[in-house]
Amino acid sequence: MGFWKNLFSGSDTSSAPIGAQIEGYQSAGTSDRPGTNPRVYFSTDRDIDLYELEELCDAVGWSRRPLRKVKKAIQYSFLVVSMWEMRGKTRRLIGFSRATSDHAFNATIWDVVVHPEYQGKGFGKSLMNYTIKRLRSEDISNITLFADPHVVEFYRTLGFMSDPEGIKGMFWYPNR
Repeated sequence: MGFWKNLFSGSDTSSAPIGAQIEGYQSAGTSDRPGTNPRVYFSTDRDIDLYELEELCDAVGWSRRPLRKVKKAIQYSFLVVSMWEMRGKTRRLIGFSRATSDHAFNATIWDVVVHPEYQGKGFGKSLMNYTIKRLRSEDISNITLFADPHVVEFYRTLGFMSDPEGIKGMFWYPNR
């Protein structure tokens, strides 16, 4: 893991005014043994093992993306949030999101993923609430995201709405 950490240690984060922060809480209901609940925490550190992130994305069935592009997306994002589980001295990536922004008014949330073992237990909601809280702390007032049809209702429960005021997004794709 040290080799991949070194890849990010020299990355220029000056484009992201949000400094790394760690915020944690005790999780409930995720332990196999009573009294041994793991600690779950959020981090905005961009120092993420790309292979660990790829394993998380594989766990939810996402298509693989070139790691060099994933690294670049993380490097140039306005905000990167990772969610970790600590059991003793073992750390495990269980959630991730990132946002791009114009640094003034707008941000778009991308790549929201929570490991299937933690879905349906409030972890996705906590990840999104933390991401939104961090964006709002930077005075971002317009937050958007793109959602697959099977998760639209999840985002509605968090206050997102489809096509507010009838605005329709448009997309351009290169000829294939």
